[in-house]
Amino acid sequence: MTMWVFGYGSLLWNPGFDVARREVAVLADYHRSFCMRSIHHRGTEAEPGLVLALDAAPGARCAGLALAVAEGQEDRTLDYLRERELISSAYLEKMLPVRFQDGGTAEAVTYVIDPDHVQYCGGLALEEQAQIIARAVGGRGPNTEYLFNTASHLAEIGLSDPDLDWLARRVRALAV
Repeated sequence: MTMWVFGYGSLLWNPGFDVARREVAVLADYHRSFCMRSIHHRGTEAEPGLVLALDAAPGARCAGLALAVAEGQEDRTLDYLRERELISSAYLEKMLPVRFQDGGTAEAVTYVIDPDHVQYCGGLALEEQAQIIARAVGGRGPNTEYLFNTASHLAEIGLSDPDLDWLARRVRALAV
């Protein structure tokens, strides 16, 4: 049975594991949001950045990629993802149903935000998000790189996100 992982942020452009197949997919009842303060990868404890998370919202839909893990790599991939995504316990690992463009469905390993975690910061205004992203830098590099890569990869696969597109334009203007 194929193991699927739902990618909506950096997994789109940096999965870090062997991907056998990519399918555009939609996850119901969550939306992509810069609602997690990043104190490791794209910021520090002193100056947190922001990273995307899936924030629960009944009726919402998040378009992304379902990534099929290469056969025989399931355990290694899950270990890798847990080390990467669960570094501060702000994400919760869930098996959630995704719907492919062709109408098929699958259960996918999905990382969603824990709204009770100290790093959760849902509801920030887009301008505040832009100001934070423009200046934060963490262990994996500038927060701007994370935003720009995610926005451009979404656009490449025909899944532009209006909020991310606005943020990318605004953060570029702030950098001038």
